[in-house]
Amino acid sequence: MKTVKAKILKGVGKQRLGRGFSRDELRKAGTSLTEAVKLGVPVDSRRKTAHDENVEVARAFLVAKKASLKASQKTKKKPKS
Repeated sequence: MKTVKAKILKGVGKQRLGRGFSRDELRKAGTSLTEAVKLGVPVDSRRKTAHDENVEVARAFLVAKKASLKASQKTKKKPKS
C-alpha cells in the first residue's frame, strides 16, 4: 500500500512534505493517535497546526486502509454441530 505524507505550508504559500500528521489533524479525521499508529499512518508529535487539506488526506487514507483490512481479515467458520 502506498504511504501518505502530510503537507506543510511555508511562509510565502509554498508547500513541502512533512514527517507526518499532527494530533489535531488525526482527531479531526476521526481516529485516535494509537489507532493511527497501528494502521501505519505517520504521526509528527512536534506539529501543532491542523490544515484542512491534511485532514481530508488522512480521512481518505484511513477509510481505504480500514476497508482493505476488513477485506483481508479471515472470517471464522462456525463449528459444525
